[in-house]
Amino acid sequence: MADESTGTGSESGSARVDAWIWSVRLTKTRAIAATACRAGHVRVNGERAKPAQSVRAGDEIRLYHAGRERIVVVKRPVSKRVGPPVAAECLIDNSPPPPTPVEAAVVGTRDRGAGRPTKRERREIDSLRAR
Repeated sequence: MADESTGTGSESGSARVDAWIWSVRLTKTRAIAATACRAGHVRVNGERAKPAQSVRAGDEIRLYHAGRERIVVVKRPVSKRVGPPVAAECLIDNSPPPPTPVEAAVVGTRDRGAGRPTKRERREIDSLRAR
């Protein structure tokens, strides 16, 4: 019978990758997790994962979501959403630290439809980047 106190809901020791990502609160909804799998933003042990792929303890999951890559190792598969303290016990987070606000602000973007930068704009961009 499933462990009601931890909400694992999994007797076989495996869970769907999209459900696990959502259960341990790496994404806000299961639909977002499934969409990330279909888009190729989720890798299990180095291979692209489909939403229904099973994960077991010891599997490494790489998820690119919200502008950063998360690298986690499954300690315990869960298929039902659990609270933050229990979720922290279900994974080992090997992710690189998130970029600081200064690093995130350095990346410049042009307005859509603005075209290529002019020579003057390129010089200004280069001076900002301090090349």
